[in-house]
Parts: sequence; structure tokens; C-alpha cells
Amino acid sequence: MNPIIDLRQAIVNRVQDNSKEQLAEVIEGSVDHDEKALPGLGVLFEMIWKQSSQTEQTHLVDTLYQHLNTDAGAGAANPSPS
Repeated sequence: MNPIIDLRQAIVNRVQDNSKEQLAEVIEGSVDHDEKALPGLGVLFEMIWKQSSQTEQTHLVDTLYQHLNTDAGAGAANPSPS
């Protein structure tokens, strides 16, 4: 078995029955915290990306690009290790 597929499925299984509020808590609890949460956020982002329209994907990329290319975003783009 492919360990990446197993990790994706484990993450989905862990959150699939969560309410909207619980999903928000998972995301908010993972942002700017332990790097162990980053693969989970990646899987959640992948799900969002696959279900987004081209317009929504463009908006996400624009938002990320703006964040990475501003003075405020420069420090966040290279966070210090936890």
C-alpha cells in the first residue's frame, strides 16, 4: 500500500463526521502551531482545490501570491521553526 494514500485516508476519516464548527476548530488549531499538522492541512486544502471552480482556484492563488509578495507576508512565508 502507498503510505501517502493511507495518510490521506486517515486524515479524511478523522474529520469526515465533524460539524462545520469542528472543521473550523481543526483548521484554526493547526494554523501557526506544530508542523505535524501541516500534512493534514495539505489534505484538506487538496479537497478544497479539487472542488473549486477555476475562478475560486485563481482567487486562492492570487491570495497566496499577494501574501508571499508583500512585506507583511515575507516573514510569514518563512516561519521560524517550532
